[in-house]
Amino acid sequence: MPSTRTDTAPDPTSVSMGRRERKKAATRQAIADAALRLFLERGYDDVGIREIADAADVSTTTLFKHFPVKEALVFDEDAEQEARLLAAVRERPGGQSIPAALREHALATRLASGGGDSRFAAFTELVNGTPALLDYGQKMWLRHTAALARVIAEESGLAADDPACTALAHFALEAPRAAAVHDDPRAAVTRAFDLLEHGWSALAPGA
Repeated sequence: MPSTRTDTAPDPTSVSMGRRERKKAATRQAIADAALRLFLERGYDDVGIREIADAADVSTTTLFKHFPVKEALVFDEDAEQEARLLAAVRERPGGQSIPAALREHALATRLASGGGDSRFAAFTELVNGTPALLDYGQKMWLRHTAALARVIAEESGLAADDPACTALAHFALEAPRAAAVHDDPRAAVTRAFDLLEHGWSALAPGA
């Protein structure tokens, strides 16, 4: 028998699923917000999981369903970051090379100054001053290597498993951390991407 539901009548299952997903997203955001607030107030190591759960008005079980480890509470936009990273390659201006697009993305996101935003500065200080967060954040960032390598291959007309695409993706993601130890990280990132763009022989002829 054909369905009598009109196009304007919502599917109860879809509506229910939509509400559940929105509720999950709101709970996740509330937990992340509570955690960051406490971390900024007292420091990462001085805040416990139960305190965060209480501040977000959830159980510790619910907290761990959304964030499997404590470090993940600080880095809660992983999917969005990957989407922006891949878009930087796919949506680059005509005539711009892939290394150049990745350089611009790194300068705009990985070395962003926050534009004088005190909260951004506090977050950066929190991460840079907490070895566990530094290590976890870099590991999370490098997880995008495979996805980035696939997009590089697609945009370049190369095989999906071409090792050059994987190498470019890895080096591009690693460059901001390598540049951070230099007096001028932005200049260091630009120099690193010059290597990716032109190759060693162009930067150091005869070496």
